[in-house]
Amino acid sequence: MAVFSWTRALSLLLLFTSLCMPINAVPQPIAERSSKCDKSCTAVRKEWGSLSKSERTSYINAVLCLQKLPSKIPAGLVPGAKSRFDDFTATHINLTTSIHLDGIFLSWHREFVWLYEQALQNECGYKGTQPYWNWALWSTSLSTSPLFDGSSTSLSGDGEYIPGRDPYTVGGGGTLPVGTGGGCVLKGPFKNMSVNLGPFDFSVVFSGLPSNWTAYNPHCLTRDLNNYIATRYGNQTAINTLMAKKTIADFQNTMSGADINLGVHGGGHFSLGPSLLDFFASPSDPAFWLHHGMIDRVWTLWQAANPNNRVTALDGTSTIFNGNSTPNVTLDTVMDWGYLGPAKKVRDLVSVSAGDFCYTYA
Repeated sequence: MAVFSWTRALSLLLLFTSLCMPINAVPQPIAERSSKCDKSCTAVRKEWGSLSKSERTSYINAVLCLQKLPSKIPAGLVPGAKSRFDDFTATHINLTTSIHLDGIFLSWHREFVWLYEQALQNECGYKGTQPYWNWALWSTSLSTSPLFDGSSTSLSGDGEYIPGRDPYTVGGGGTLPVGTGGGCVLKGPFKNMSVNLGPFDFSVVFSGLPSNWTAYNPHCLTRDLNNYIATRYGNQTAINTLMAKKTIADFQNTMSGADINLGVHGGGHFSLGPSLLDFFASPSDPAFWLHHGMIDRVWTLWQAANPNNRVTALDGTSTIFNGNSTPNVTLDTVMDWGYLGPAKKVRDLVSVSAGDFCYTYA
């Protein structure tokens, strides 16, 4: 069984001698910085449970639309990317070892979620904003939450129950219990969804992506709802502890956790796995976007608590585990999203009311 550790031995960082360049990208020109946010028209992102059923349906329909639109990645480059939805998963897979557990994790994913929101709005006619999943509200009973109850206005529910599974093994020799599913999603709008890329074992972080990672490999969306993990890592105390951190280094480290302490980020992924637990292809689960909406919300609130010191606060490199094969991140560090959008500097992504951003959270 693969060991899911967020902080493997740093000696393995020797495997990463350079920043992974996106296979599904050509060098993109850096977007010009703009400032067009007006408080009177700031978009408000809301928690899923606060949306009306009509609003949830509109969002679901937009996601289904994105899954039907053809890929915009040039033909033959990523054969497994059959749809616009897949384009996002492919980009995440290719850049995984430079956008996680490091100094660009928060800013890169902020833009990633925004690009997804833009695709829903501009390509599928969605009139709302990207919702988020407040972990603490639903941690004690995921299967009865409006997110995962399997109803027509949910993000689909649990997977088919698979008995006799081994516990999850995490770093430090710890184990965590599996959930109540494990197999293909049975109910809701995404029960017949095809996941076209992956899956990938966590060990690929150290061995590197296989040469055939772009291959078309259709399989079902899987879920394993896990109240134990959701309650342990996504409760309000965990969020408050994170918000109380004084430095960006402590904030990032607490969010990501270490070994059996998964943090709110890892905890969210583990609480819904297997598809969401795929370190590379996790955007293939529609819940990814609400999970990372909440990640961005928490960062936004943390920044707002001390904006003079926190909005531009940075720590780490742009290599997984903050490896030294890339320099320390600065406001002028350039990040890339392949064919999803133009390259941008970190400075253009640190505020939700500057650059291309003009949104807030309810």
